[in-house]
Amino acid sequence: MNTPVHSRPINDRIDWLMELSRNHSASFCSPENHLARQRYLAEHNTLIIAMKCMDGRIHLPYVTQTPLGIIHPFRNLGGIFDLGWPYLGDLLADTVQEAVNAGRRVLIIITYHYSKGATERGCAGFNCDLDSAREHAFSIRRQVEALFGNGHQTVYPLVCGFETDEDALLLHGRDQLCLDLSTVTPADTEETRSRIAGLYPDMPAPIQRDLLPLVHGNIQHIADIRESDRELNIEHREWVICIGRGFDFLHAPNLALIIGPYSPDLSHPIRQAAGIIKANMEAGRVPDDGFLLLSSAPYQEPGTQKARATLKSAFLSEFAANVIHQEFPELAERMVTRSAILNWPERRLEVQPGKPGT
Repeated sequence: MNTPVHSRPINDRIDWLMELSRNHSASFCSPENHLARQRYLAEHNTLIIAMKCMDGRIHLPYVTQTPLGIIHPFRNLGGIFDLGWPYLGDLLADTVQEAVNAGRRVLIIITYHYSKGATERGCAGFNCDLDSAREHAFSIRRQVEALFGNGHQTVYPLVCGFETDEDALLLHGRDQLCLDLSTVTPADTEETRSRIAGLYPDMPAPIQRDLLPLVHGNIQHIADIRESDRELNIEHREWVICIGRGFDFLHAPNLALIIGPYSPDLSHPIRQAAGIIKANMEAGRVPDDGFLLLSSAPYQEPGTQKARATLKSAFLSEFAANVIHQEFPELAERMVTRSAILNWPERRLEVQPGKPGT
């Protein structure tokens, strides 16, 4: 079918989305990718966490040429987080503690994004205000230091800009120094080790070692992008609202609005997302025959964990649907809901049986 996905009937769009999730799981579980992850982790055992926006362009494994499953994502609408949020703070602390118990250090990459070519291609969560997005990232770094200490010997918070036109990373270091990887060519990668050391003199050597492959991968990716004829996705055409966790497969631009289950007030981002969907329909950017509300919760093992994930996902779906019904009753008539759980070891999305509410 040559019709762009965003222009197809809602049922066709949903089928395409489910196929995307299946392909992601198959790729993640393939023998080649499984072995690549095992080999990579044997050589680079730092746990890498990325706090980032829901924007599908912010795909760190892709832009750093890192095997799938190495970078542990925390995604939320606008990349807006507060470690004072009880669930988020507990989840991050538990993730770090698990790594430390295994003898691993932790690198937390705190991202903001922008476009150097057009302000309107920036982060919608901050109304495309680069300064606000960047300052929020630095505020998260301060919170990470308050939570894990500012000695940085076990947990290192790194603020990283993401320029979406060329997928280029901008690494912020000490004394307001930064390294724009779009200015580095593959021929210069041998010099990056010393530049990283100068940028982060307090970064433990093992974390520096494990950051370098991401840096080198991004430098090569930028060079590849410049040789390609990539169309910049300017217009917002989102037609999916995702709530929960387990949406790694949704790395397609202008497709979905992802709301992590982190904020104590989930109704606010749900209203924001529904308003964007409504505006997209009214402007004709997507068909007005429907949109998808997709909830997800991950589980590691069958039994109680899987049952708990099922309950979480059902609750999130019902909660979000109720907010949309109350705030946007006409839009809610065109809502299709799907509640899913994610088999985390296989990254397999399992849509739960039940009536797809509208």
